[in-house]
Amino acid sequence: MADIRRLETSRKMPPEISLGEEMSQSRGRDFRSLRRLSPPLVMLILGSLALSIPTLIYVAQSTWVTEQGGHGPIVLATGLWLLWQLFPSARSLFQAPPLWRPLVLFALIIPVYLVARISQIVEVEGYAMYAMLLIALYSVIGGPAMRRLWFPLIYLGFVFPPPDTVVAFITMPMKAMVSQAAIALLAALGYPIGGAGVMIVIGQYELLVAAACSGLNSIITLSALALFYVYVRHQANPLYSLLLALTVVPIALIANFVRVLTLILLTYYAGDAPAQGFLHDFAGLLTFATALGAVLLVDAVALRVWTRYRKTDARQGTVTAGREDQGVADRG
Repeated sequence: MADIRRLETSRKMPPEISLGEEMSQSRGRDFRSLRRLSPPLVMLILGSLALSIPTLIYVAQSTWVTEQGGHGPIVLATGLWLLWQLFPSARSLFQAPPLWRPLVLFALIIPVYLVARISQIVEVEGYAMYAMLLIALYSVIGGPAMRRLWFPLIYLGFVFPPPDTVVAFITMPMKAMVSQAAIALLAALGYPIGGAGVMIVIGQYELLVAAACSGLNSIITLSALALFYVYVRHQANPLYSLLLALTVVPIALIANFVRVLTLILLTYYAGDAPAQGFLHDFAGLLTFATALGAVLLVDAVALRVWTRYRKTDARQGTVTAGREDQGVADRG
């Protein structure tokens, strides 16, 4: 009887713990696993946070009001939301690195930030500031947890515009390709149009295809939003997500080709003033909305094809395995 009582006692369930108490205990265990941060490292982290505020305000005032950086607030809001959603899953991976690693990284990036801040190079300053924040986060949670949060950390980099030299290098072939394609199409339709490079002459009007019409701005914005959409919706299927993300560039170029074509025709029929005023901005908004809708449409169609292909492949694999098993049984 004594043995039975001891067995029944060992099978008793532990006392119930509320969800809040469990999360609090788990959080306490996770943070107790971190070693105590040294005072110099704490000062560097607090300094990085303090420097990020004026830089972020400067970036917002100088780039978020332009077409090239208008997606910044959307990326910042959605990126922080995604980081907040994924942060609890990375808490168990917290492991602070050795002290010398973040100190060396801070020593490398702080001079870059100071030079960019003094020279007011907004692109370099923004990326340097974000690098300091990443180093500060690394010094607290370590590399394994940051690898778990890789997507929102990379996605938040779209908050800052790319450097002008990179923009100019990439947009030149895009501008030439879009403008020459529009010239060829309208010339085939009988319009009095010609041009060289990014310069277009139609009738008595001369147009210059700017970077806004070349497709790069739409590519940056569409890439950011499409990556967010793909990760949230298809993160369990990396190959399909990669294929869907690759469709963003051609969709943006086709949409901007239609935009350039529309602006050329507006200039030819209505004059230069209407085409450069409200209709120009409206055409840009309409083009972006159309391109974003095209990404969603491609996803809807491609997902059906992908799912049907995977099901067919799985059925064929099952049939092949069944035939092999039947052959083995017959030989046996």
